[in-house]
Amino acid sequence: MDWIRSWKSTLFLLLEDIPLHLRKLVVSISLDGTSATTIIVDSTTGEPLWRPLLYNESCSDALPTVKSIAPANHTVCTGSSTLCKLVSWWNMVDSDKKLATLLHQADWLLWLLHGNLGVTDYNNALKVGYDPELDSYPHWLLAQPYSQFLPSVKAPGTPIGFLKENVKTKYGFPKDCVVCTGTTDSIAAFLAAQATQPGKAVTSLGSTLAVKLLSTSRIDDARYGVYSHRLDDKWLVGGASNTGGAVLRQIFTDEQLEHLSEQIDPMKTSPLDYYPLPTVGERFPVADPNMAPRLHPRPKSDVDYLHGILESIARIEANAYGLLKDLGATQVEEVFTAGGGAKNAKWIKIRQRVLGLPVSPAIQTQAAYGAALLALKGAQQCVQGV
Repeated sequence: MDWIRSWKSTLFLLLEDIPLHLRKLVVSISLDGTSATTIIVDSTTGEPLWRPLLYNESCSDALPTVKSIAPANHTVCTGSSTLCKLVSWWNMVDSDKKLATLLHQADWLLWLLHGNLGVTDYNNALKVGYDPELDSYPHWLLAQPYSQFLPSVKAPGTPIGFLKENVKTKYGFPKDCVVCTGTTDSIAAFLAAQATQPGKAVTSLGSTLAVKLLSTSRIDDARYGVYSHRLDDKWLVGGASNTGGAVLRQIFTDEQLEHLSEQIDPMKTSPLDYYPLPTVGERFPVADPNMAPRLHPRPKSDVDYLHGILESIARIEANAYGLLKDLGATQVEEVFTAGGGAKNAKWIKIRQRVLGLPVSPAIQTQAAYGAALLALKGAQQCVQGV
């Protein structure tokens, strides 16, 4: 898969999809991208020097090096962290490394729109080692030879620059349309849900299961895949499991999922105990790159099988929130659901029973809405002259 070409094509197809009469009203643009999807680019041209390393790829070869320089149980101390990917590339490539810059998926796509290379946001930068509490890269990271590749960091939703002239001209956007820093996909989903009080949480049920809990305490523990993102003066504590919609789609079509779900009694406990994963490896609430999927025995009834899988995913979600509490985060009081899983009413009732908490679909379930809120924030900063 040529990910770079695919992402670039999709971005500009989306711009084309905006109705002409609305384009002239667009004052700012932001976007979200998968956390820890890493691209090493030429710092003069922006062209990738290596294939993108995706969010769920593990560079375990670099883990001993990263663990030797980072504090114990730091967020970067997992094979899928951005820093492990950077170190792995550094060790692998012998050619001239002086003209390289690390970008995340969202950074690179935004660069195509504003043209200022080497800018990221403090949400995407977390897994490369950026400290959002100090608002800087830590000394132990800056002391490394590859620190020269690290991008400059701004708050999510900060104006970077105006939309490039050729893009404005081609698509008919206003001359003063600004492009703002973005965020990660699960944080954008949290922003979209507009859960503003500590104890409120958002579970994003997309291809994976990501949980984010608004907390007054910062929790970071790589042993369990737990990390905290800064959200103004509070913390978004959570992690992402590899379970979720991807494994469901390996077994059922969308039509089957809808039809079978209708036949499930959500108030009945399933006796089946699975750990649904699309491939080997789990990140959170258990960080185990060797964990194997557990999807057997399979009952004769597809309704029972789906019930067992949905309930098992709900148990993983419950374990995730329980772990956050045990580690010292604010106790979860209510869960909003974003992503495709928010549409499944039976699954929401199963999760409400398993979690023992109020569970409801977020009013806005798409991460793109959260990215739009960041764009609005950037536009307001421009108006205020910030």
